[in-house]
Amino acid sequence: MAAKRRAVTCKHRNIGPLRQPSGWRLYVENKKTMTNTSASLASPASFPRHLAVLILLCMGCAFAGNHVAARVAFDDGAGVLLAILMRSGGTLLVLAALVFWQRQSIRLAPGAWRWQLLLGLLIATQSLCLYSAVARIPVAIALLVANVFPILLALLTWALGGSRPSARTAILMGVILIGLVFVLDVPTRLGNDDTGGPEWLTGVLLAFCAATAFACALWITDHKLSGVRGSVRSLLTILIVFSSMNIAGISGAIPGGLNLPASQTGWLALGTLTILYCTGFTVLFISAPRLDMPRNAPVMNIEPLATLLMGWVALDQMLSAGQLLGGAIVVTGIVLLTYRRQG
Repeated sequence: MAAKRRAVTCKHRNIGPLRQPSGWRLYVENKKTMTNTSASLASPASFPRHLAVLILLCMGCAFAGNHVAARVAFDDGAGVLLAILMRSGGTLLVLAALVFWQRQSIRLAPGAWRWQLLLGLLIATQSLCLYSAVARIPVAIALLVANVFPILLALLTWALGGSRPSARTAILMGVILIGLVFVLDVPTRLGNDDTGGPEWLTGVLLAFCAATAFACALWITDHKLSGVRGSVRSLLTILIVFSSMNIAGISGAIPGGLNLPASQTGWLALGTLTILYCTGFTVLFISAPRLDMPRNAPVMNIEPLATLLMGWVALDQMLSAGQLLGGAIVVTGIVLLTYRRQG
């Protein structure tokens, strides 16, 4: 009997531990599955390199086409504020729908609101200055001058306590500036005592102001608003741009800023720039987490080159051989400046 009881006890002891791990193992496996699923939803897998590069090339061309279409609209009498209102208004509607669909909260921490407001105003300034430059000088030159913002961002970061630019960065900055001298055709203008008139100088200064405003906006994004969800930050930024352009138009701060196009060509150009900008911004908004931007972002520097080609085809704006050489130097320098080796 004692032997039988020991056998039954042992049998029960064997059954007990076998049953408990079965349920516990199922619970742990379910938790692992839920955790892995949540992680995959939070961090979607990156696109294949060739697909990511193709998307960025298309987006760079879309932004280039937006600026060329803006110049067509301006030549037809459209106001700069009207163009910015149309593109920011269309983008605002799409972003608001996406954020609402994703059920994201747009609440910010109390200390973040002032920086978000400043960010929106800087992007509004950048948009206004760049479009104003595009209306005055060849589109490709305006884009090349405005694309020196990586230099300004590196210097701004250093001035505000960040790391000092390396020797490689300093050399590339010098190369970009040399290329910019050729883009602006400075040697020829000095030799002919021709500054290109007030419109030329104003356009170049406006493009440089656009680069400065964008560099400041990037610094604020990296150092003051990095904790804000990208979709919320983008939506609020576009909302501030749209609101500030409305205020500027209603107050009459920019004379002729809301002028309507004189013909159907101008309206078609306004519609085109709105579609191109909205499409480019929205695709980047949705796809950015999967594009491996630290590795692939330099591809976006196709924009000035695409602008050069489109400006030649659509606007008959052809640069000299020296300017083309300078443009190639600027774009190459910017690509090398923004390129990061993958460790």
